[in-house]
Amino acid sequence: MKQFFINIILIFLLGFSGFSQGNTEVSSEKLFEEATSLYNDGKYEEAAENYRAILDQGEHSSAVYYNLGNSYYKLKRIPESIYYYEKALQLSPNDKDIRNNLAFARNMTIDAIEQVPQTGMSKFWENFAGNFHYNTWAGIAVFFAFLSALLFLFYYYLSSSVKKRIFFASSILSVICLLFCVYVAYDRYQESVNTNFAIIFAEEARVKSEPNSRSEEAFLLHSGTKVQVLETLDDWKHIKLADGKTGWLRQGDMKAL
Repeated sequence: MKQFFINIILIFLLGFSGFSQGNTEVSSEKLFEEATSLYNDGKYEEAAENYRAILDQGEHSSAVYYNLGNSYYKLKRIPESIYYYEKALQLSPNDKDIRNNLAFARNMTIDAIEQVPQTGMSKFWENFAGNFHYNTWAGIAVFFAFLSALLFLFYYYLSSSVKKRIFFASSILSVICLLFCVYVAYDRYQESVNTNFAIIFAEEARVKSEPNSRSEEAFLLHSGTKVQVLETLDDWKHIKLADGKTGWLRQGDMKAL
């Protein structure tokens, strides 16, 4: 009898959890629809509030970030728009609409920073591997894992020697593709974890040569500029620009991606 009541309680809790999750999903969809309607009516501030509410519920997607970036762009709040376009691009690195709108927003910033040119191989690898998020590469690897197993089963059970050779060679090729995708997924994941970026939100950010306010000013940055964060010391961030310049900036002047 005691076990019976325990099972009933577990079923109730699981059902309540599923019900709550379902309500959250419906609420997020409703918020998204309302935000889109508000955006189309030119109510960009209200639309942004709805999109932020979706993020507060733990629902993160490139579509929400992209639309939030569009809302802030319409409000002429360029640092926020760049920040959310960058967040959208992290999830959908090959989305042309996100890239185009991000380029428009960057053109509204003051700082013109030229990127250090990449070598031929590194540029090719970045363009190739950067087409997908590491989760997508992991999903492709799973597909090749299933395909390898299926091809090997065909090889194992078929009686024709010609077909066995074909399926064996195909399974080996599939395993190679699997290992390659795993490597790319791992490489993308490591880069995502170990490479930290931030967007400057301060109107003017004075970059110092050392992590203290009394040190010499190295250069000046403005809102909307993207920087790479190399290390943290107290409330100072050691940053690097796309052109290779480095310096120290207060944490409050930027927002980490």
